[in-house]
Amino acid sequence: MNILIEDAEKLEYLTSGNLWSKNPATGRDFGATRAAVAVAKKELIGKFNIVGYNLETQQFVNMDHGKGQGSQTEAA
Repeated sequence: MNILIEDAEKLEYLTSGNLWSKNPATGRDFGATRAAVAVAKKELIGKFNIVGYNLETQQFVNMDHGKGQGSQTEAA
């Protein structure tokens, strides 16, 4: 099972080239939930999900969620 970062708003997955893809099979495998959360919190995205993705069955398991750096907004 691959551990992926999912942009919860765009439903895209962070790749090893630091790009975003709609295809979860091309997502970067972080190997552990903690590692994925640490990276996701630094990304310029709003809400994120950490998901487990089984390449064989193409099934997802929700593992964690949070907000990245893009979720910060200034008060007017």
